[in-house]
Amino acid sequence: MNRPDNLKTRIFLDCGDPGETKEIIENLGFLDGQTTNPTLVSKNPGIAEKIAKGEKFTAEEILTAYEEIVRTISDLIPDGSVSIEVHSDKETTAEEMLAQAKAMNSWIPNAHIKYPTTYEGLKAAERSISLGMKVNMTLVFSQGQAAAVYAATRGARKGDVFLSPFIGRLDDKGENGLDLIENIKKMYSSGYGHVEILSASIRSIDHLMGVFQLGTDIVTLPGKLIKEWFDNGGKLPDKNYKYPKKDLADIPYQELDLEKNWDEFDIRHDLTDMGLEKFAADWNALIK
Repeated sequence: MNRPDNLKTRIFLDCGDPGETKEIIENLGFLDGQTTNPTLVSKNPGIAEKIAKGEKFTAEEILTAYEEIVRTISDLIPDGSVSIEVHSDKETTAEEMLAQAKAMNSWIPNAHIKYPTTYEGLKAAERSISLGMKVNMTLVFSQGQAAAVYAATRGARKGDVFLSPFIGRLDDKGENGLDLIENIKKMYSSGYGHVEILSASIRSIDHLMGVFQLGTDIVTLPGKLIKEWFDNGGKLPDKNYKYPKKDLADIPYQELDLEKNWDEFDIRHDLTDMGLEKFAADWNALIK
């Protein structure tokens, strides 16, 4: 299958296994990038096999393994983007994140460094942009967080900043995650377009059709959903498509001033805290 002529959204694979990257490229015919995180790295076949045997890694060994995974992925998609996530928890400072980011950014030429959308993460992102690095702000669950990312990275070039709202996890709370994508897109329409929306936590083909319909810049998908999509011919939503939101509650639009400083926005969200804790736990579980 080749890229559909009218597909404007870029397709990323959400995975920590280069073997799956190669398989997707061979089947899909194209791939625009890949997102990784500590949980996905822990599921890499080589790493998972060692953990299953009751063995663990030193902190240096797991970081070296992560680097090898990322380098292999980058070689497979040299013209795409590869997101590499810093290891952080609620105690990690911006300075500690930035030190990791500088090292990770040197691994490959097409890196986007993933920071959590927290106060410290935003501080690190602001500094990263000033240093010419590219960032992917993850664990986004609110319009306020999206506004803060816009303000913290003001002055960046388009393509240097990704924003990753997590649709599926909002659905889990009974809220229509697609509303957040729509609200952010509407809010960003008044800006100069330096932040690209990377729709994440995609759980179904309807999620995929929904973000296609909204015109998201990028969508990242697990391999099984990419396979399901191309097995069905890589279809796109037609003009009559209506996303089946079922009984999910609407997320209302907020009027926010993108010209404010980033630290003036309310960026608190329970799901961000929970996601950060989960990523940290999955990473720490690999270490002796």
